Amino acid sequence: MSGQTVSLAAETIETWRTDGVAVLRQILSAEWIETLRKGVARNMETPGPYTKQYTPEGGPGGFFGDYCNWSRISEYEDFFRYSPAAEAARQLMGSKKVNLFHEHVLVKEPGTREPTPWHHDQPYYCVEGADTCSLWIPLDPVKRESAVEFVAGSHRWGRWFAPRMFATQTSYVDTDPRFEELPDIDTFAEDQRFVGFDLEPGDAIAFHFLTLHGAPGNTSTTERRRAFAARFTGDDATFARRPGIMSPPFPEVTLSDGSPLDSDWFPVLAKDESA
Repeated sequence: MSGQTVSLAAETIETWRTDGVAVLRQILSAEWIETLRKGVARNMETPGPYTKQYTPEGGPGGFFGDYCNWSRISEYEDFFRYSPAAEAARQLMGSKKVNLFHEHVLVKEPGTREPTPWHHDQPYYCVEGADTCSLWIPLDPVKRESAVEFVAGSHRWGRWFAPRMFATQTSYVDTDPRFEELPDIDTFAEDQRFVGFDLEPGDAIAFHFLTLHGAPGNTSTTERRRAFAARFTGDDATFARRPGIMSPPFPEVTLSDGSPLDSDWFPVLAKDESA
């Protein structure tokens, strides 16, 4: 395939599979970070139909979110097709191929108070399967106290928690009956291992779609916290139209339940050329 090559250390892959999260230090060049910064600037100037402003009007800072813009923002598409990100995800998942699922941009301006509530991603998504991987890519230096934090090993619990609204932190209604309410993280914090990182541009955090995570507001009064999350799926991923709200909703996708994702909506980005 046409993406840049990368070779992840065996211990990094093992950490990711065991914990559901691992940090990839300086996996991306300064040129790719600048490409994503330009794309985010264009995204914020010309928001897509799913844009959210999570900070109430008149509140300090500002929490901007948007997703599913890769096909109209050339910097995003170039990143997906030509950077080493998809190949890194393939190695972590141990898959023969990688599909682009979508991108999600999250920008917290200095002094933003709104947190990202504890959740895991797959219940929001139209995806079944265990071969999933997100790369959370900071475009600014981020201290751990402002970065995403994860519950190590939570992707292996076999539990799916109901999606939550970021703005209100309330659970979606009319969701899949197998979903359960997420317990208060603080009530079982002593029994869990929490993972977080100080990050520099060029680093990325890889995590499974079922790994629980959350983030505080931006505690810095001077630095933005721009993040680009690249979502990927692997060999066993199939399409699933869920009850109630899905995020992203993908109303344009006409795949049937149980179908492989391979399509123009979810293009294949990387393959194991030795397979």
